[in-house]
Amino acid sequence: MPSRQLAIRNHSYGENTLTQHSALSTQHWPVYGHDWAVEQLQKSIAYQRVRHAYLITGAESVGKNTLAHAFAMALNCTHADEAARPCLECRSCKLVMSGNHPDMLYSEQDATTGALRIDAVRAVMRGLAMKPFEARYRIAIFEAFDQAQPRAQDALLKTLEEPPPNALLILTTSRVEALLPTILSRSQMIALRPVSLALVRDVLVERWGADRDHAELLARLSGGRIGWAISALQDETLLQARETWLDLLEEAIERDRAGRFDLAQELGKDKLALGPLLELWQTYWRDLLLLVRESRVPPANSDRLVNLQQFAIRLSADEVLRALKATRTLLDLLRYNINLRLALEVMFLDYPGLRRE
Repeated sequence: MPSRQLAIRNHSYGENTLTQHSALSTQHWPVYGHDWAVEQLQKSIAYQRVRHAYLITGAESVGKNTLAHAFAMALNCTHADEAARPCLECRSCKLVMSGNHPDMLYSEQDATTGALRIDAVRAVMRGLAMKPFEARYRIAIFEAFDQAQPRAQDALLKTLEEPPPNALLILTTSRVEALLPTILSRSQMIALRPVSLALVRDVLVERWGADRDHAELLARLSGGRIGWAISALQDETLLQARETWLDLLEEAIERDRAGRFDLAQELGKDKLALGPLLELWQTYWRDLLLLVRESRVPPANSDRLVNLQQFAIRLSADEVLRALKATRTLLDLLRYNINLRLALEVMFLDYPGLRRE
């Protein structure tokens, strides 16, 4: 599973992780900025109070997937010293890092829509019911579980109510409100928050060898999402895509109704790309709202400060807030089977700039 291996390595692991990690954290797990969460999970292992289901929440690329895999490695690590787990060197740890551990199960999302279908959830649950092949625990990780439809989420309930022995579920989500209350009540929640920009910068410099000025820029653009910063450092196309998407937003504000509808038609062709685009547009509207209200909080999109200031002169707080809410509404609707073009048109009608007749 090459893509999964790349994702895991890019977000947390690699050579010299343990030696370089100590200066950036108070614990040895390959996780940055979430020491409190690591300490909580370490205690649950040490006192043999591991729950059968965990729900890791937080913004996109804030470190949810990294924490989930580090926890899985710690549970099944074979190092003789329990305090040294995960060691990142034993067979079990290396298999998790490569994405090939026989006792690690993953859900597969629809390649076109990104949705997590009920048959995919059921397939993982059947595998989880089996005894571990070689590890202490058989672990299933469901990434972006908010993409699961209610019926797909229902498929977990029997396992949550009657978990198999030595089985563990780890769910990650950026939108808790999209999950069924029964799942929330049966899972141990760990809510990750964006980390400090200084820590993001230092990790990029000390762990990944980034130029300090470039690391400073990526830290500001990341908004504390360390996973995004690391990915952007390694893949320049992410920054290029960001530039393109912000250009589109600024152009959309200047377009008339017909121009916006043309843009809606184009954007509606790729549902998978629409989520990250709308997440980015949200940060832009938040920055603009802060400027309009004369907040002293520095904008996340600091490289667009001049454009933001120009829009802040022209737009009212109500107009900006309406656009922010419209963007968030569409982002929430993406998990449903909707007419994307129509939904985008509705959103663009709530964006400022159109003449009201």
